[in-house]
Amino acid sequence: MTLVQNHRLPLSGNNKLWLLALILISACSPKVQPVGRTGPQKPVANATNEANKPANNTANKPVVKAPVLKTSTIALLLPFSLDNVGSVKGYSAADLKKANIAIDYYQGFKLALDSLTGKGYNYKLQVFDTKDEPGYTHSLSLNPSVNNSNLIVGPVFPEGIKSFIGKPSGLRKPLLSPLSPASPADFGSSNLITINPPLDYHAGGAAQFITNRLKPKKVFILRSGFSADNKFIVPFKRAIDSLGKRKIQVVYFTVSHGSLTALLPQLNNKAENVFFVPAVNQSFLSVTLRSLDTLSRHYPVTTIGHPNWDKLTFLKPDILQRIKAHITSADKVNYRAIATVNFIKAYRKHFKSEPTQYAYKGFDEGLYFGELLAQDGNELSRLDAHDYTALHNSFHFIKKPGLGWINTHVNVFKYTNFELKQVQ
Repeated sequence: MTLVQNHRLPLSGNNKLWLLALILISACSPKVQPVGRTGPQKPVANATNEANKPANNTANKPVVKAPVLKTSTIALLLPFSLDNVGSVKGYSAADLKKANIAIDYYQGFKLALDSLTGKGYNYKLQVFDTKDEPGYTHSLSLNPSVNNSNLIVGPVFPEGIKSFIGKPSGLRKPLLSPLSPASPADFGSSNLITINPPLDYHAGGAAQFITNRLKPKKVFILRSGFSADNKFIVPFKRAIDSLGKRKIQVVYFTVSHGSLTALLPQLNNKAENVFFVPAVNQSFLSVTLRSLDTLSRHYPVTTIGHPNWDKLTFLKPDILQRIKAHITSADKVNYRAIATVNFIKAYRKHFKSEPTQYAYKGFDEGLYFGELLAQDGNELSRLDAHDYTALHNSFHFIKKPGLGWINTHVNVFKYTNFELKQVQ
């Protein structure tokens, strides 16, 4: 069972937040008592027959205790900012966006635990509002109800995680970073679980795809000149050197005004010319991708882009297809999959709304960690033994000293027929 009342929420607006406030009160109130799972029971003996039995028939009979059902406790720390509900100040646009992320994630997570109770598992879900305030978030790290949980989920944003963990880290229980792909090196806790692969692992996934599938002799890294590119370039260069055993030449080229003319003598008109483009800057990409498009009319061109390209609405799908653009991703949902269809139906039934990406992630993470918590052993200490295919990604964890568990799995997608098609 899950010790949270399952209220249905409307689509949007203040009513949704008011009802959510009631949910949280129900979830965290000390008046909520566990309700044991009932199973087949033996019929109660007839009172008259019991009275007629000799007393010494039962005097030495051992007392049989009912089996104790394991209850896993989860603390969910999300930025609802419920103090703004009904206040004069109200929600700012930014606060409302964060609150909606929290609501969608909570609903997906709750739906997952509810489905697991059908297997006989039991959960105590405690929901806390971080208010997205560093001081208040840190105070939750001192709350016994949080610290006594089997798993802490949240805070959502990197600054909240830093505030909660503190320096030096006083974290003693597993803490799941549920949405942020921030590097675990930013937090320095061996109890952290980073489920959204950081950029380093996207770089590694791109390098693996290039090395194993494209097998080029050269890779051209097109730099914009902005230092932000280095966050993707540095781990990519390290990975391509390692995987390619330094047999793949890496050519750095800083693009000015979109001109690629200086590269022409190095290009091959019979084999794929692989371009790694780590930028997300609109002005740079608009001219550079057009230049690659022109180049693709005369040379075979394959482009590897930044994982955030999927979120950039200014990119032209027809150009992306012609330059054979690929990106890595860790949160693409296959809407045709049976499991996805079933989830959407269940979500609509319970919440009368469409699931967002945060609902998918809440559901996937709730199922994965809920199942592990229900096992007899401490399975959270051996996540590398539990690979998992979720709705939005797959989970493959490695343990890094001082950094905790990190999900390293990313998929590679190619722009084909005006959509992203998975190729690895």
